[in-house]
Amino acid sequence: MKIIAAIASILIIIGALNWGLYGIAKIDIVENLFGGWNNKIGRIIYILIGVAGLYSLLYVIFA
Repeated sequence: MKIIAAIASILIIIGALNWGLYGIAKIDIVENLFGGWNNKIGRIIYILIGVAGLYSLLYVIFA
């Protein structure tokens, strides 16, 4: 479970940096690197970041 928590934490950090840069300078890292919603890989990255956030939320609530 520690590995899953570590991966979730990394994805959450990536998501937070992505949203922070988007809010400050309209730079979307995931879109620039993986094509955003137009590319399946970009869509998977966005979904994984969302799932990581939900996992961490549930981990905090139920741990």
